[in-house]
Amino acid sequence: MTLTASIATICAITAATAIFCAVIFPFLLRQLGSHLLRRTAANRSLILKELGVSDHGCLVGFFHPYCNAGGGGERVLWAAIRAVQEKHPNVMSIVYTGDQDASKTEILSRVQTRFSITLDPDRIVFLYLSTRRYVAASTWPHFTLLGQSLGSLVLAWDAFNLLVPDVYIDTMGYAFTVALAKLLFGIPTAAYVHYPTISTDMLGSLPANAGLRTSLKRIYWGLFAELYKRCGKYADKVMVNSSWTANHVRQLWKREDVAVVFPPCAVTELLEKISGDKPRQKLLLCIAQFRPEKNHKLLIDAFAAFYKRTEKHRDARLVLVGSVRHDEDATRVYDLRIQARETGVKDQVDFVTDAPWSEVLDWLGKAWIGVNAMWNEHFGIGVVEYQAAGLISVVHNSGGPKLDIVVDVDGGRTGFHATTAEEFADAFEQALSLPEEEVNRVRQRARKSAQRFSEEVFEEGWLRAFDRLMEKAE
Repeated sequence: MTLTASIATICAITAATAIFCAVIFPFLLRQLGSHLLRRTAANRSLILKELGVSDHGCLVGFFHPYCNAGGGGERVLWAAIRAVQEKHPNVMSIVYTGDQDASKTEILSRVQTRFSITLDPDRIVFLYLSTRRYVAASTWPHFTLLGQSLGSLVLAWDAFNLLVPDVYIDTMGYAFTVALAKLLFGIPTAAYVHYPTISTDMLGSLPANAGLRTSLKRIYWGLFAELYKRCGKYADKVMVNSSWTANHVRQLWKREDVAVVFPPCAVTELLEKISGDKPRQKLLLCIAQFRPEKNHKLLIDAFAAFYKRTEKHRDARLVLVGSVRHDEDATRVYDLRIQARETGVKDQVDFVTDAPWSEVLDWLGKAWIGVNAMWNEHFGIGVVEYQAAGLISVVHNSGGPKLDIVVDVDGGRTGFHATTAEEFADAFEQALSLPEEEVNRVRQRARKSAQRFSEEVFEEGWLRAFDRLMEKAE
């Protein structure tokens, strides 16, 4: 074959590939989408009939496979649905979830007790997915990022075989599903990003001159970041929960229209129910799900270091409050109890699991310090709750707690930042040893700072984006 013929062949293959990717593949996806629409039409009619509305009702799908987990991400979901219910009476919310062991009544009851959020059960439907295992990290011991993202496509396919919504919103960070919804159906789409699947911090964490394994990981992460970027362009509206997340998403998705919509926090309720001058006990309170990234282990090590050397605060206690989602979390709590015993602070550490909101309020009302040890916590709803309740925050020197929440107000501190166990221990000692006048000033500044993160502020930001989606759906 001559050089000219080889070049012509390569050009032809390239052109054919480009045509397939740009024209044929999208066409095939749209045909598949039309098939799913016809296939699920009967389900749509049944759901609308169940809800007691006409065929003109708008069905908004919220993709949240772990909707019953009881964490900050779930508070966003339920507050968003409540805002939609209050403003758009013709909108019916469809929640795609993998929580097959919980009924609609049980889920909504937990929403009420955990978050004090009341929803209209007649305008919400739960569609149960049977393939949630494909987004579990344990399913993908290798190439976890790619595996979970591809697994989310399986889960989304499961969802769309039950019902094709009129508007699709991902509220858990599965960007690949947003692209699939847009390519299949061309419907309005949105993403509320709590944490980017891959961050520029990750991409920059690998050393430049390293071995073959690190070089391969850099290539893998780079290719995945390119796929993630391409998925980002399919969201009509992009909301994120903090400045830290916004910076990463803007860089990764190459979009400037990223709206920071701070998560809803029970600020108003806390300001009303907890007095700013209420007497406090020497309790160091951590409100966080018992997940590994929340780094309870660091907190126990820090508290043990503080407790062993303090002289004035031997009556201090560490209180860990959080939800337990499954057996892995329960095992993690057991391991943390062992750690507390081995570090000599077993009798000074309390574990409070799956507490109702009323009990969480009680702890917030009597604690002195609020602690958070997660590295690059994307936002930190619990930290806002500390501030609104008048606690002195001691948080990791990174992410949302550093950039958005525990910042100076009126020229004065609202808390402390730390990174290592020793730094946390030092901060515990300082926070408990502040003069009474300074303690009161820090608490007042913290409560003022928290007002930026109220449920009312969240609803305004959420509805601005949602109303634009509704315009596209009409």
